[in-house]
Amino acid sequence: MNKNPVLIIGAGPAGLAMAGRLRKLNIPFDIIEKSDRIASIWHEHYDRLHLHTIKELSHLPHLPFPEDYPRYVSRQQLVDYYEMYAKAFDIKPHFDTEIISIKKSNNKWTVKARNGKKWETEQVVIATGTNRAVNRPIFEGEEKFQGRIMHSRIYKNVDPFHDQRVLVVGMGNTGAEIALDLSEHGIETYLSVRSEVNIVPRDTFAGPTQLTALRLAKLPTWLGDWLGTQLRRVMVGDLSHYGIFTPKVPPAKQLRTTGKTPVIDIGTIKHIKAGKIKVLPGIDHFTKEGVAFTNGEKYALDTVILATGYSAKLDEFIPDASEVLDEHGWRSPIWAKVNTKACISWVMIIMCPVVFLE
Repeated sequence: MNKNPVLIIGAGPAGLAMAGRLRKLNIPFDIIEKSDRIASIWHEHYDRLHLHTIKELSHLPHLPFPEDYPRYVSRQQLVDYYEMYAKAFDIKPHFDTEIISIKKSNNKWTVKARNGKKWETEQVVIATGTNRAVNRPIFEGEEKFQGRIMHSRIYKNVDPFHDQRVLVVGMGNTGAEIALDLSEHGIETYLSVRSEVNIVPRDTFAGPTQLTALRLAKLPTWLGDWLGTQLRRVMVGDLSHYGIFTPKVPPAKQLRTTGKTPVIDIGTIKHIKAGKIKVLPGIDHFTKEGVAFTNGEKYALDTVILATGYSAKLDEFIPDASEVLDEHGWRSPIWAKVNTKACISWVMIIMCPVVFLE
């Protein structure tokens, strides 16, 4: 029975940040990780991925990125940095340790793992993130399709898709960038966009959009939202002619109220306007040769990549997990009001650890 006062579940960026902060405060902790390595999901992401946020505002507590890193850090550089961070703060996770239950008894939390390990602790921090499990929708007729259907988590690079017709389903940041990756390499690329999409460029004439957004956030909400909408209109424009429709809600308000990040464009829109990526509506059903869409059109395809997102799936090991999440799958406001001087609450999905701890 392990009895450190704090147990961190997850050795991704959120868990590492919490561990680094606790180490700085000399608070004992254990950290566990279900995989066999630090930041395992970042090892798995597609090769071309870079952060869409600038390096000055994306590092973990107490350790900036190396000076020779570019402004937008690559996936591999990020992996190297996380491993460096763990060494710098002597963070040694219990690897291959998957939690199966968390229960409270006698004012302490009993945490059990699949490998038989057990913890009794005063505080538990859930740092498993919102992309712990893939969302994999089931489509009518997909069993008939003779091509390949895969989730975007499996996608690494374009090598398996040369001379293929590829449909990417979903225009979040992942779907938009995978479609761009395919198109840049001359692959026949289609993009299924079912819903309205807020799109902002990664960079504008004023510099990184992230910095512009932070400046706008200092203004009255109504004014910041209005200016953000005008910037989107000038930089992105009306894409309805291409099959992409813009919601009325401003990008910043969408992030603020739903936690959903707008699409940060790094070139996908240019390829759509050039006809290199064809936008199609939602899927109606699969056929033997391909997909039929809600507008009645049918296309023969070789591969369908489902960029349909992720979910936290906390209910797999936390009883009544829905009570600590809002309708969007984020932490409930009641848990956002925890006493930060105590460092942690027993359960939260940490997305920006520094916000909670500094």
